Amino acid sequence: MSVLKNLNSSMNYIIAIPSYNRHKELKEKTLKTLARNKINKDRIFIFVANNEERLKYINYLDPDTFNQIIIGKLGIRNQRIFISKYFDSGQYIVSCDDDIEDFKILEICNNKNTLKTIYNIEYEIMRNFTMCQLYNKYLWGVVAHGNPYWMNNNTCMGLYFCIGVFHGYINRHSNDLYPHELSESKEDYEQCILFSLKDQGVIRRNDLTFQTKYNAEGGLGKDRYDRNRLSQQYLVNKYPNLVQAYERKNGTPEIKFKFKSKYKINNNV
Repeated sequence: MSVLKNLNSSMNYIIAIPSYNRHKELKEKTLKTLARNKINKDRIFIFVANNEERLKYINYLDPDTFNQIIIGKLGIRNQRIFISKYFDSGQYIVSCDDDIEDFKILEICNNKNTLKTIYNIEYEIMRNFTMCQLYNKYLWGVVAHGNPYWMNNNTCMGLYFCIGVFHGYINRHSNDLYPHELSESKEDYEQCILFSLKDQGVIRRNDLTFQTKYNAEGGLGKDRYDRNRLSQQYLVNKYPNLVQAYERKNGTPEIKFKFKSKYKINNNV
């Protein structure tokens, strides 16, 4: 029997949205997506870089769609660290980018994989945190792409990539979990490494994903080559036994993990 029968929407989680210069995208995408999923606005905290940005967001966003807009730090790595320190240790935090258009889950029918839109993402959030509780892990994530062909119904535990766009963690004020400034454009990779080293792995749902547009204007921006190369070199040098470098067909510097744990979690949780 699923342990979720003992849980309800009172689970103490919040949603943190780091955003920079994308107030329009936030209103039309992530906030609408969360509203469609009936997420209580009191759970939603928006983090911006400075007071100028805060005023821009306050004047544009519907106040009935979020709790607070908080001035944090410039840069996604700095902002994520600020968010962790802002909330209490032990707080369940879901991090969402500002341009999520949909949440989707894998559906297999007649041996064909398709993606179905979710209208109750809160159920999946609670399920993910419940697995963290059961397996003594502190970070969960989802599939980074939207191709159902490469998805399955497994939930795995080990050294896996949990993309920063949509992930959750049980907060700890621990410096050894904060990515280095040189990993800025790939801070989510280093975050997975740091959590895995501390907790012997992270949890990733291979049947759950989202819809977004990568490398959009604002945020980290479109021109990321130099930053990607810098982060790639840092991570390969810092974790030579875990990380290897490669380039996409368009020349973009990337990294991948050298190995992954094959441990599968009971997907009936």
